[in-house]
Amino acid sequence: MVENPAEVTRKILAKVLDEEARRAINVRLWDGTYWPDDRPRRATLVLNHPGALRQMFLPGDEVSLAEAYLYNDFDIEGDIEAVFPLADSIAEKVKDTKWKLRLGTELLKLPNQKMERVGRRGRARLRGRRHSIERDRQAIAYHYDVSNEFYALWLDERMVYSCAYFTSPDDDLDTAQEQKLDYICRKLRLRPGQRLLDIGCGWGALVLHAARHYGVDALGITLSHNQLEWANERIAEAGLAEHCRVEALDYREVDEPEGFDRLVSVGMFEHVGEEMLEVYFRRAYRLLKPGGLFLNHAIARRATDPKRKGATFSNTYVFPDGELIPIGDTLRIAEKVGFEVRDVESLREHYALTLRHWVRRLEAHHEEALQYVDEPTYRVWRLFMSGSAYGFTIGRHNVYQSLLLKPGPHGESGLPLTRADLYSTT
Repeated sequence: MVENPAEVTRKILAKVLDEEARRAINVRLWDGTYWPDDRPRRATLVLNHPGALRQMFLPGDEVSLAEAYLYNDFDIEGDIEAVFPLADSIAEKVKDTKWKLRLGTELLKLPNQKMERVGRRGRARLRGRRHSIERDRQAIAYHYDVSNEFYALWLDERMVYSCAYFTSPDDDLDTAQEQKLDYICRKLRLRPGQRLLDIGCGWGALVLHAARHYGVDALGITLSHNQLEWANERIAEAGLAEHCRVEALDYREVDEPEGFDRLVSVGMFEHVGEEMLEVYFRRAYRLLKPGGLFLNHAIARRATDPKRKGATFSNTYVFPDGELIPIGDTLRIAEKVGFEVRDVESLREHYALTLRHWVRRLEAHHEEALQYVDEPTYRVWRLFMSGSAYGFTIGRHNVYQSLLLKPGPHGESGLPLTRADLYSTT
Protein backbone atom coordinates (compact mmCIF):
# COMPACT_ATOMS: atom_id res chain seq x y z
CA MET A 1 0.00 0.00 0.00
CA VAL A 2 1.40 3.41 -1.06
CA GLU A 3 1.37 5.92 1.75
CA ASN A 4 -0.11 9.36 1.28
CA PRO A 5 2.79 11.80 0.55
CA ALA A 6 1.25 14.45 2.80
CA GLU A 7 1.13 12.02 5.74
CA VAL A 8 4.70 10.86 5.09
CA THR A 9 5.82 14.50 4.91
CA ARG A 10 4.20 15.26 8.27
CA LYS A 11 5.92 12.24 9.84
CA ILE A 12 9.28 13.41 8.53
CA LEU A 13 8.69 16.94 9.76
CA ALA A 14 7.93 15.59 13.22
CA LYS A 15 11.36 13.88 13.20
CA VAL A 16 13.27 16.82 11.79
CA LEU A 17 11.79 19.87 13.53
CA ASP A 18 12.40 19.92 17.28
CA GLU A 19 10.45 22.13 19.68
CA GLU A 20 12.75 25.09 19.25
CA ALA A 21 12.41 24.91 15.46
CA ARG A 22 8.62 24.66 15.68
CA ARG A 23 8.48 27.87 17.67
CA ALA A 24 10.33 29.72 14.90
CA ILE A 25 9.08 27.93 11.77
CA ASN A 26 5.93 26.40 10.41
CA VAL A 27 5.51 24.52 7.14
CA ARG A 28 2.95 24.95 4.35
CA LEU A 29 2.42 21.91 2.17
CA TRP A 30 1.64 21.96 -1.56
CA ASP A 31 -2.05 21.37 -0.76
CA GLY A 32 -2.25 24.55 1.33
CA THR A 33 -2.30 22.84 4.74
CA TYR A 34 0.10 23.80 7.54
CA TRP A 35 2.26 21.84 9.97
CA PRO A 36 2.27 21.89 12.97
CA ASP A 37 -0.38 24.66 12.69
CA ASP A 38 -1.08 27.89 10.85
CA ARG A 39 -0.14 30.30 13.63
CA PRO A 40 2.29 33.01 12.41
CA ARG A 41 5.99 32.25 12.88
CA ARG A 42 9.22 34.09 12.05
CA ALA A 43 9.38 32.02 8.86
CA THR A 44 7.26 29.63 6.84
CA LEU A 45 8.86 26.78 4.91
CA VAL A 46 6.80 26.28 1.73
CA LEU A 47 6.94 22.80 0.17
CA ASN A 48 5.98 23.22 -3.47
CA HIS A 49 5.37 19.56 -4.40
CA PRO A 50 5.09 16.12 -2.72
CA GLY A 51 8.74 15.25 -3.35
CA ALA A 52 10.16 18.44 -1.84
CA LEU A 53 11.56 16.94 1.37
CA ARG A 54 13.13 14.10 -0.62
CA GLN A 55 15.00 16.60 -2.79
CA MET A 56 16.03 18.61 0.25
CA PHE A 57 17.36 15.87 2.49
CA LEU A 58 17.89 12.54 0.70
CA PRO A 59 21.11 13.48 -1.12
CA GLY A 60 22.47 14.43 2.30
CA ASP A 61 24.74 17.26 1.20
CA GLU A 62 24.71 21.03 1.51
CA VAL A 63 24.70 21.77 -2.21
CA SER A 64 21.62 19.63 -2.90
CA LEU A 65 19.73 21.27 -0.06
CA ALA A 66 20.63 24.69 -1.42
CA GLU A 67 19.64 23.72 -4.96
CA ALA A 68 16.25 22.53 -3.74
CA TYR A 69 15.72 26.13 -2.60
CA LEU A 70 17.35 27.81 -5.61
CA TYR A 71 15.14 25.87 -8.05
CA ASN A 72 11.95 26.18 -6.00
CA ASP A 73 11.34 22.70 -4.62
CA PHE A 74 10.73 24.78 -1.53
CA ASP A 75 10.59 28.45 -0.65
CA ILE A 76 11.04 30.44 2.54
CA GLU A 77 8.61 33.19 3.47
CA GLY A 78 9.31 35.67 6.24
CA ASP A 79 12.63 35.91 8.08
CA ILE A 80 14.90 33.53 6.16
CA GLU A 81 17.58 33.74 8.86
CA ALA A 82 15.24 31.80 11.17
CA VAL A 83 15.77 28.56 9.21
CA PHE A 84 19.52 28.31 9.78
CA PRO A 85 19.37 26.99 13.35
CA LEU A 86 17.23 24.17 11.91
CA ALA A 87 19.91 23.42 9.31
CA ASP A 88 22.50 23.24 12.11
CA SER A 89 20.25 20.93 14.11
CA ILE A 90 19.79 18.55 11.18
CA ALA A 91 23.52 18.57 10.42
CA GLU A 92 24.14 17.50 14.01
CA LYS A 93 21.49 14.76 13.87
CA VAL A 94 22.79 13.17 10.67
CA LYS A 95 26.05 12.41 12.46
CA ASP A 96 24.00 9.63 14.06
CA THR A 97 24.05 6.94 11.35
CA LYS A 98 20.93 5.18 12.67
CA TRP A 99 18.95 8.43 12.69
CA LYS A 100 20.13 9.19 9.17
CA LEU A 101 19.10 5.73 7.92
CA ARG A 102 15.65 6.01 9.48
CA LEU A 103 15.18 9.41 7.88
CA GLY A 104 16.34 8.08 4.51
CA THR A 105 13.84 5.22 4.69
CA GLU A 106 11.00 7.71 5.19
CA LEU A 107 12.24 10.03 2.45
CA LEU A 108 12.27 7.16 -0.07
CA LYS A 109 8.50 6.83 0.43
CA LEU A 110 8.06 10.26 -1.18
CA PRO A 111 7.85 10.63 -4.98
CA ASN A 112 11.13 11.25 -6.80
CA GLN A 113 9.89 14.58 -8.07
CA LYS A 114 11.78 17.83 -8.45
CA MET A 115 11.56 21.16 -10.17
CA GLU A 116 13.60 21.69 -13.33
CA ARG A 117 17.20 22.76 -12.61
CA VAL A 118 17.33 25.60 -15.12
CA GLY A 119 18.99 28.95 -14.49
CA ARG A 120 21.31 31.42 -16.16
CA ARG A 121 23.92 31.27 -13.40
CA GLY A 122 24.56 27.57 -12.85
CA ARG A 123 27.39 26.09 -10.82
CA ALA A 124 30.80 27.74 -11.00
CA ARG A 125 33.11 25.90 -13.36
CA LEU A 126 36.57 27.39 -13.25
CA ARG A 127 39.47 26.34 -15.47
CA GLY A 128 43.20 26.32 -14.90
CA ARG A 129 45.50 26.11 -11.90
CA ARG A 130 43.88 27.07 -8.62
CA HIS A 131 44.70 30.69 -7.68
CA SER A 132 46.52 31.38 -10.91
CA ILE A 133 45.82 34.93 -12.08
CA GLU A 134 43.62 33.72 -14.95
CA ARG A 135 41.57 31.40 -12.74
CA ASP A 136 41.17 34.13 -10.12
CA ARG A 137 39.82 36.39 -12.87
CA GLN A 138 37.19 33.75 -13.66
CA ALA A 139 36.25 33.45 -9.98
CA ILE A 140 35.89 37.22 -9.59
CA ALA A 141 33.85 37.54 -12.78
CA TYR A 142 31.52 34.75 -11.64
CA HIS A 143 30.59 36.63 -8.46
CA TYR A 144 30.99 40.31 -9.26
CA ASP A 145 30.18 40.64 -12.96
CA VAL A 146 26.55 39.68 -12.47
CA SER A 147 25.02 43.12 -12.99
CA ASN A 148 25.96 46.49 -11.54
CA GLU A 149 22.26 47.36 -11.54
CA PHE A 150 21.48 44.28 -9.45
CA TYR A 151 24.03 45.22 -6.79
CA ALA A 152 22.85 48.85 -6.83
CA LEU A 153 19.37 47.73 -5.74
CA TRP A 154 20.53 46.66 -2.29
CA LEU A 155 23.98 48.10 -1.61
CA ASP A 156 24.38 51.64 -0.24
CA GLU A 157 24.64 54.65 -2.52
CA ARG A 158 28.46 54.28 -2.74
CA MET A 159 28.26 50.58 -3.68
CA VAL A 160 30.34 49.37 -0.73
CA TYR A 161 30.26 45.56 -0.67
CA SER A 162 31.86 44.89 2.71
CA CYS A 163 31.10 45.23 6.42
CA ALA A 164 29.78 48.65 7.46
CA TYR A 165 30.63 50.38 10.75
CA PHE A 166 27.72 51.21 13.06
CA THR A 167 27.91 53.65 15.95
CA SER A 168 24.31 52.61 16.75
CA PRO A 169 22.08 49.76 15.55
CA ASP A 170 19.75 52.49 14.30
CA ASP A 171 22.28 53.85 11.77
CA ASP A 172 21.05 53.55 8.21
CA LEU A 173 23.23 51.70 5.72
CA ASP A 174 24.50 54.79 3.87
CA THR A 175 25.61 56.37 7.15
CA ALA A 176 27.25 53.17 8.42
CA GLN A 177 29.19 52.64 5.20
CA GLU A 178 30.45 56.21 5.14
CA GLN A 179 31.55 55.74 8.76
CA LYS A 180 33.43 52.59 7.74
CA LEU A 181 35.25 54.35 4.90
CA ASP A 182 36.29 57.17 7.18
CA TYR A 183 37.28 54.81 10.00
CA ILE A 184 39.65 53.01 7.64
CA CYS A 185 41.19 56.30 6.50
CA ARG A 186 41.74 57.32 10.12
CA LYS A 187 43.32 53.97 10.97
CA LEU A 188 45.70 54.47 8.06
CA ARG A 189 46.44 58.01 9.31
CA LEU A 190 46.14 59.31 5.74
CA ARG A 191 47.71 62.65 4.91
CA PRO A 192 47.50 64.87 1.80
CA GLY A 193 49.92 63.88 -0.93
CA GLN A 194 50.37 60.29 0.22
CA ARG A 195 50.03 57.46 -2.30
CA LEU A 196 47.39 54.83 -1.45
CA LEU A 197 46.88 51.43 -3.08
CA ASP A 198 43.50 49.73 -2.60
CA ILE A 199 43.85 46.01 -3.38
CA GLY A 200 40.50 44.71 -4.60
CA CYS A 201 38.80 48.09 -4.63
CA GLY A 202 35.31 47.00 -5.66
CA TRP A 203 33.30 49.86 -7.15
CA GLY A 204 35.86 52.41 -5.98
CA ALA A 205 34.15 53.88 -2.91
CA LEU A 206 37.25 53.93 -0.71
CA VAL A 207 39.64 55.47 -3.27
CA LEU A 208 37.04 58.16 -3.96
CA HIS A 209 36.54 58.87 -0.25
CA ALA A 210 40.27 58.96 0.47
CA ALA A 211 41.03 61.27 -2.46
CA ARG A 212 38.10 63.60 -1.76
CA HIS A 213 38.41 63.90 2.03
CA TYR A 214 42.09 63.14 2.73
CA GLY A 215 43.87 64.53 -0.34
CA VAL A 216 45.72 61.34 -1.23
CA ASP A 217 46.60 60.02 -4.68
CA ALA A 218 44.81 56.68 -4.79
CA LEU A 219 45.05 53.67 -7.10
CA GLY A 220 42.43 50.96 -6.90
CA ILE A 221 42.79 47.56 -8.55
CA THR A 222 40.12 45.01 -9.38
CA LEU A 223 39.68 41.96 -11.61
CA SER A 224 36.02 42.77 -12.25
CA HIS A 225 35.25 44.44 -15.59
CA ASN A 226 31.91 45.71 -14.31
CA GLN A 227 33.46 47.27 -11.21
CA LEU A 228 36.23 48.88 -13.27
CA GLU A 229 33.79 50.67 -15.56
CA TRP A 230 31.51 51.81 -12.75
CA ALA A 231 34.38 53.07 -10.57
CA ASN A 232 36.09 55.12 -13.26
CA GLU A 233 32.78 56.65 -14.33
CA ARG A 234 32.18 57.73 -10.72
CA ILE A 235 35.70 59.13 -10.45
CA ALA A 236 35.23 61.16 -13.63
CA GLU A 237 31.86 62.46 -12.44
CA ALA A 238 33.47 63.56 -9.16
CA GLY A 239 36.23 65.43 -11.03
CA LEU A 240 38.91 63.41 -9.21
CA ALA A 241 40.60 61.68 -12.16
CA GLU A 242 43.88 63.46 -11.41
CA HIS A 243 43.95 62.03 -7.89
CA CYS A 244 42.48 58.54 -8.15
CA ARG A 245 41.95 55.84 -10.73
CA VAL A 246 40.98 52.16 -10.94
CA GLU A 247 42.86 49.65 -13.07
CA ALA A 248 42.27 46.03 -14.03
CA LEU A 249 45.15 44.39 -12.20
CA ASP A 250 45.80 41.42 -9.97
CA TYR A 251 47.80 42.25 -6.84
CA ARG A 252 50.65 40.16 -8.27
CA GLU A 253 50.77 42.40 -11.34
CA VAL A 254 51.28 45.68 -9.47
CA ASP A 255 54.87 46.87 -9.84
CA GLU A 256 55.40 50.45 -8.66
CA PRO A 257 59.11 51.23 -8.15
CA GLU A 258 58.25 54.34 -6.11
CA GLY A 259 56.09 52.31 -3.75
CA PHE A 260 53.07 53.41 -1.75
CA ASP A 261 52.75 55.20 1.58
CA ARG A 262 49.64 53.20 2.50
CA LEU A 263 48.00 49.94 1.43
CA VAL A 264 44.48 48.76 2.11
CA SER A 265 42.51 45.65 1.24
CA VAL A 266 38.85 45.39 2.21
CA GLY A 267 36.90 42.20 1.50
CA MET A 268 39.35 40.86 -1.08
CA PHE A 269 41.52 38.68 1.15
CA GLU A 270 38.96 35.84 1.09
CA HIS A 271 39.86 35.28 -2.58
CA VAL A 272 43.62 34.97 -2.03
CA GLY A 273 43.78 31.34 -0.88
CA GLU A 274 45.73 29.81 1.99
CA GLU A 275 48.58 28.57 -0.20
CA MET A 276 49.04 32.11 -1.57
CA LEU A 277 49.23 33.95 1.76
CA GLU A 278 52.98 34.39 1.74
CA VAL A 279 52.92 35.58 -1.89
CA TYR A 280 50.20 38.09 -1.01
CA PHE A 281 51.96 39.54 2.04
CA ARG A 282 55.39 39.58 0.40
CA ARG A 283 53.98 41.57 -2.52
CA ALA A 284 52.30 43.99 -0.10
CA TYR A 285 55.52 44.37 1.89
CA ARG A 286 57.49 45.08 -1.27
CA LEU A 287 54.99 47.71 -2.48
CA LEU A 288 54.88 49.54 0.86
CA LYS A 289 57.43 52.22 1.77
CA PRO A 290 59.30 51.90 5.11
CA GLY A 291 57.13 53.35 7.86
CA GLY A 292 54.02 52.59 5.81
CA LEU A 293 50.78 51.06 7.05
CA PHE A 294 48.69 48.26 5.55
CA LEU A 295 45.10 47.70 6.69
CA ASN A 296 43.87 44.20 5.85
CA HIS A 297 40.10 43.76 6.37
CA ALA A 298 39.02 40.11 6.04
CA ILE A 299 36.48 37.51 7.10
CA ALA A 300 37.92 34.60 9.09
CA ARG A 301 36.73 31.26 10.34
CA ARG A 302 37.29 30.01 13.87
CA ALA A 303 40.56 28.17 14.39
CA THR A 304 38.63 25.46 16.27
CA ASP A 305 36.45 24.68 13.24
CA PRO A 306 37.91 22.19 10.76
CA LYS A 307 38.58 23.36 7.22
CA ARG A 308 35.66 22.49 4.96
CA LYS A 309 36.34 19.80 2.39
CA GLY A 310 34.43 18.98 -0.77
CA ALA A 311 31.68 20.96 -2.44
CA THR A 312 29.85 23.59 -0.41
CA PHE A 313 27.11 26.01 -1.35
CA SER A 314 29.59 28.88 -1.13
CA ASN A 315 32.30 27.45 -3.38
CA THR A 316 29.72 26.09 -5.83
CA TYR A 317 27.40 29.08 -6.24
CA VAL A 318 28.86 32.10 -4.44
CA PHE A 319 32.65 32.44 -4.06
CA PRO A 320 34.42 29.71 -6.06
CA ASP A 321 37.93 29.11 -4.70
CA GLY A 322 37.19 31.42 -1.77
CA GLU A 323 38.74 30.51 1.59
CA LEU A 324 38.29 31.73 5.15
CA ILE A 325 41.51 31.59 7.16
CA PRO A 326 41.83 31.86 10.97
CA ILE A 327 43.16 35.24 12.04
CA GLY A 328 46.12 33.66 13.86
CA ASP A 329 47.32 32.01 10.65
CA THR A 330 46.95 35.27 8.74
CA LEU A 331 48.95 37.30 11.25
CA ARG A 332 51.65 34.62 11.51
CA ILE A 333 52.36 34.86 7.78
CA ALA A 334 52.21 38.68 7.86
CA GLU A 335 54.84 38.70 10.60
CA LYS A 336 56.92 36.10 8.77
CA VAL A 337 57.43 38.42 5.81
CA GLY A 338 58.38 41.36 8.05
CA PHE A 339 55.19 43.17 9.04
CA GLU A 340 54.61 44.30 12.62
CA VAL A 341 51.04 43.82 13.88
CA ARG A 342 49.91 47.10 15.43
CA ASP A 343 46.17 46.68 15.84
CA VAL A 344 43.53 43.98 15.35
CA GLU A 345 39.82 44.72 15.70
CA SER A 346 36.84 42.41 15.31
CA LEU A 347 33.75 43.88 13.63
CA ARG A 348 31.68 40.71 13.87
CA GLU A 349 28.47 42.31 15.11
CA HIS A 350 28.80 45.05 12.51
CA TYR A 351 28.79 42.49 9.70
CA ALA A 352 25.64 40.80 10.99
CA LEU A 353 23.91 44.20 10.97
CA THR A 354 25.24 44.98 7.48
CA LEU A 355 24.05 41.68 6.04
CA ARG A 356 20.57 42.12 7.46
CA HIS A 357 20.34 45.52 5.79
CA TRP A 358 21.38 43.93 2.50
CA VAL A 359 18.87 41.07 2.79
CA ARG A 360 15.97 43.40 3.62
CA ARG A 361 16.85 45.69 0.72
CA LEU A 362 17.23 42.76 -1.68
CA GLU A 363 13.87 41.30 -0.66
CA ALA A 364 12.20 44.71 -1.00
CA HIS A 365 13.47 44.88 -4.60
CA HIS A 366 12.69 41.28 -5.56
CA GLU A 367 10.61 42.07 -8.63
CA GLU A 368 12.98 44.76 -9.82
CA ALA A 369 15.95 42.42 -9.33
CA LEU A 370 14.39 40.00 -11.82
CA GLN A 371 14.94 42.58 -14.55
CA TYR A 372 18.68 41.93 -14.18
CA VAL A 373 19.02 38.36 -12.88
CA ASP A 374 16.85 35.26 -12.84
CA GLU A 375 15.07 33.82 -9.80
CA PRO A 376 17.75 31.21 -8.91
CA THR A 377 20.43 33.94 -8.95
CA TYR A 378 18.30 36.18 -6.73
CA ARG A 379 17.93 33.25 -4.34
CA VAL A 380 21.70 32.63 -4.28
CA TRP A 381 22.25 36.07 -2.78
CA ARG A 382 19.26 35.88 -0.44
CA LEU A 383 20.46 32.52 0.89
CA PHE A 384 24.15 33.29 1.27
CA MET A 385 23.68 36.72 2.85
CA SER A 386 21.10 35.57 5.38
CA GLY A 387 23.20 32.49 6.20
CA SER A 388 26.23 34.72 6.66
CA ALA A 389 24.28 37.00 9.00
CA TYR A 390 23.48 33.94 11.11
CA GLY A 391 27.12 32.81 11.00
CA PHE A 392 28.40 36.17 12.26
CA THR A 393 25.69 36.28 14.94
CA ILE A 394 26.65 32.94 16.49
CA GLY A 395 30.41 33.51 16.07
CA ARG A 396 31.04 30.92 13.37
CA HIS A 397 32.44 33.71 11.23
CA ASN A 398 34.33 36.81 12.22
CA VAL A 399 35.74 39.81 10.39
CA TYR A 400 38.95 41.54 11.41
CA GLN A 401 40.69 44.76 10.53
CA SER A 402 44.42 44.14 10.99
CA LEU A 403 46.69 47.17 10.91
CA LEU A 404 50.18 46.14 9.83
CA LEU A 405 53.33 48.27 9.86
CA LYS A 406 56.45 48.06 7.72
CA PRO A 407 58.92 49.46 10.25
CA GLY A 408 61.32 52.24 9.31
CA PRO A 409 65.06 51.54 8.90
CA HIS A 410 65.66 51.91 12.65
CA GLY A 411 62.41 50.24 13.73
CA GLU A 412 60.48 53.49 14.03
CA SER A 413 56.71 53.39 13.53
CA GLY A 414 55.74 57.05 13.44
CA LEU A 415 52.51 56.14 15.21
CA PRO A 416 50.96 57.99 18.18
CA LEU A 417 51.17 56.49 21.64
CA THR A 418 47.41 55.97 21.93
CA ARG A 419 44.52 55.04 19.66
CA ALA A 420 42.54 58.17 20.61
CA ASP A 421 42.89 59.69 17.16
CA LEU A 422 41.02 56.76 15.59
CA TYR A 423 37.82 57.84 17.30
CA SER A 424 38.14 61.56 16.67
CA THR A 425 36.19 62.88 13.71
CA THR A 426 37.39 66.47 14.05
